[in-house]
Amino acid sequence: MTSDLVLLSPLDGWACSLAEVPDAVFAEAMLGDGAAIDPTSGVLRAPCDAVVFNLHAARHALSLRTAEGVEILLHVGLETVALGGEGFEAQVAAGQSVRAGDPLLRFDLDRLARRAASLISPMVITEAAGFTFTERRLDQVVSAGQPWLRLSAGTKAAASVARSAGPSSTRAVVVPLAHGLHARPAARIAQCATAYGADVTVAWAGREASARSPVGLMALGLQQGDTAMLSAAGPDAGAALSAIAALIESGMGEAHAPAPVPAPRQQAKTPRSDGRLQGVMAAPGLAIGIAARLSQPELAVAEQGQGVAHERAALTTALAEVAAQIAQAAARDPDPTRRAILNAHAAFLGDPTLSQAAERLIGEGKSAGYAWRSAVGGFIDALKSLADRRMAERVDDLLDLERRVLSVLAGDASLDAELPAGAILLADELLPSQLMAIPAGRLAGLCTGGGGPTSHVAILAAAMGIPAVVAVGPGLGAIPEGATLILDADAATLEASPGAAALGAAQGRLAARAARREAARNAARDPAKLADGTPLPVLANLGSLAEAQAAVAGGAEGCGLLRTEFLFLDRETAPDEDEQAERYQAIADALGDRPLVVRLLDIGGDKPVAYLPSPDEENPALGVRGVRLLLRRPQLLRTQLRAILRVTPRDRFSIMVPMISRLSELRAVRAALDEARRDLATEGRVDLGVMIETPAAAMIADQLSREADFLSIGTNDLTQYALAMDRGQPDLAAEVDGLDPAVLRLIRQACQGGASQGLVTSVCGGLAGDPAAIPILIGLGVSKLSMASVAIPEAKAMIRTLSAEACRRLAEAALAETSAEAVRALSDVFLNGGA
Repeated sequence: MTSDLVLLSPLDGWACSLAEVPDAVFAEAMLGDGAAIDPTSGVLRAPCDAVVFNLHAARHALSLRTAEGVEILLHVGLETVALGGEGFEAQVAAGQSVRAGDPLLRFDLDRLARRAASLISPMVITEAAGFTFTERRLDQVVSAGQPWLRLSAGTKAAASVARSAGPSSTRAVVVPLAHGLHARPAARIAQCATAYGADVTVAWAGREASARSPVGLMALGLQQGDTAMLSAAGPDAGAALSAIAALIESGMGEAHAPAPVPAPRQQAKTPRSDGRLQGVMAAPGLAIGIAARLSQPELAVAEQGQGVAHERAALTTALAEVAAQIAQAAARDPDPTRRAILNAHAAFLGDPTLSQAAERLIGEGKSAGYAWRSAVGGFIDALKSLADRRMAERVDDLLDLERRVLSVLAGDASLDAELPAGAILLADELLPSQLMAIPAGRLAGLCTGGGGPTSHVAILAAAMGIPAVVAVGPGLGAIPEGATLILDADAATLEASPGAAALGAAQGRLAARAARREAARNAARDPAKLADGTPLPVLANLGSLAEAQAAVAGGAEGCGLLRTEFLFLDRETAPDEDEQAERYQAIADALGDRPLVVRLLDIGGDKPVAYLPSPDEENPALGVRGVRLLLRRPQLLRTQLRAILRVTPRDRFSIMVPMISRLSELRAVRAALDEARRDLATEGRVDLGVMIETPAAAMIADQLSREADFLSIGTNDLTQYALAMDRGQPDLAAEVDGLDPAVLRLIRQACQGGASQGLVTSVCGGLAGDPAAIPILIGLGVSKLSMASVAIPEAKAMIRTLSAEACRRLAEAALAETSAEAVRALSDVFLNGGA
């Protein structure tokens, strides 16, 4: 093998460096090093002897592979994929061998000049196979066929060529991922790719990325339904290609929703007549504080380094330290959502494309900090250019990592956010990682311009007891830092610089609330009873052992909903019977003699799991989820039922079936339960209840009650199905309200159905912990409430003040209203002594 590889100019024109290409993906060498030409003729020629291993369907780009294993991407113009092949004529086909100088593409130069973003055409070495550039003829006119670039084999060439040698394979894969190739699936593909010796690339829309690079994969911008071309070369190319293709095609637990759409333009909100900003409640409460934003000083970095060896060692040390911080945080954190975020950060940090881009700049004499910031910055620009909102959100993840590494390089690895105590945090958008980094007790409240009430930030805020309002619009930016604020999350309003009267009134309300909360906490362990002494148990919704322990400490009278799927979300394989039994028993033990309602796995819709991939569905909320999935996976159902039946003592737990819509589903689960009882020789009956989450279940509650042992209303799903509104859609956030009279009528029908057979009917959805809803639910016939643990003390305190008859009158009045807003106003009057 020759030690040098000479590449001929593929075009006539002006040669320049990649840094001059007006596209961050090329300019920052994300796909690899190379050069570019501003063409003066319309024929693209082969720069060397090679094989065409990929020809894009739009015919504007193709990839070559040399005998040495070097892979070359030739891309005519920028944003030319949008032309759909118009103006291009392919002269070769994929799999064809070509000689240096052979025509590859012909294109209409005039048409491209009018319609392309730029004519400048990059040639990029996407796989160097151990070769490095030793000569480039730039900033001059070049002619097609003349020597242009020279690469020489380095010490790694033999190994790289050996790896690339051998069979090569290509395969087209349709991306089923509901939210496109975002952080977590990209990280899993990279992890899979590193297990093989073959080099695997993923190509789409004229761009390529190494399968080992999660950030590079994200920058491709692949969305659900896009067809990616996978290429692999090396001794185990076939196995690598099959494994990665199978992983992508599995959906990785995310093939559940329509493809992402561009984020809608946020409409400016008309200020209220009182000057307050109106948003959507994300977490209840009232707060007074000063406006603060997450503003950290810009870390200055020197451009020039102190020697390649010194800077390389500094970057390696910093990356290792940040990786250790992330690993330790993930190991300590019991929450699967937070762990998933941390694991994605770890994958970004270990991305070889990022480190290679930084290494290249260090080799050019740049400092470690400058190299890291530049490498990350290139990917940030690429992600910002993508229309998908989820991809744009990953920009903040990369900025997090940029700052963490730069802080370590600067000798300051502190992650504490610089916020004053008692601040109300203002932000256009806020990531869960940012909220998690703020020390407990530092915030009085938070308010965001965008976001929705079902976001991870909203969930975190509620769990942390931080009042939060989201989606207030761009008016948030006009509030000056340090301004006094009143955040009334219950009314979903933010008031800046309030007058003395408004501030005094809010302070009075806060003091009264604090006194009520203290009294409620002191009495939280006492059973909940109505004013006449009628018991009305208040239980907790749980998803982990830690939550069970906190619930008991907070006064929960048991668990009304154990979300078993939350115990097993963050994993690659399904839990076996022993593992499930161990987890359930631990939670039962933590609850002591309190009852435990175990919901069967509610998988699908907004709760996909990686270990149970499912085919793409046009409307997943109406697809195979909940009990429908369990009945189609009888072994999954059988294993879980056996695990639950092993929990002792058996008289303290019952089983609940999710997403029931017909009686036959309940009967099928009952038959499976009876079979499991026989297999384990379990004596006695085990209570089996039904979740009322669909309008159908509410309307046949009387039929279900003849064979079920109890009913529990899941108001989150019931609301979205009844109103035909996606509860995860930010544009509809303010309208998805369980106090809508239509939803209340379904709740009444379910309660009446249960009462007809003497069954207890509970509510375990979000409405159970809503103060405005509690008296109405009691009036409709609900006899148990299950909610987030943090809401239990105040819910119990409220219940002790209520009479059953007053609640019934309130419920009847609520059913006659015409909107959720009117119902809330009615309840507000009732709770403030007006009824």
